[in-house]
Amino acid sequence: MGVTVRIPAVLRSLVGGRAELVAPAGLLRDVLDAVGHESPELVSRVLADEGSLRRHVNVFVNEEDVRFRELLDTPVREGDCVTIVPSIAGGR
Repeated sequence: MGVTVRIPAVLRSLVGGRAELVAPAGLLRDVLDAVGHESPELVSRVLADEGSLRRHVNVFVNEEDVRFRELLDTPVREGDCVTIVPSIAGGR
């Protein structure tokens, strides 16, 4: 079963156009590491060079923002859903 990782439209070109990936359960850092083996470019958009979450990217586990949990140490269980939401700015 694994963990579903939802990819926003703006980042799908980095994963061959797919809307979802599947990764093994673990801590969020483990899930992102598994996704990074398949798509390092995607993970580089989510994580800063020092390994922390980028400021302008929100990550949710089952609709709960990991910034209000344990960040990259947030547990992600079988059947959970990780959603990546980059902040979008612009307009008038």
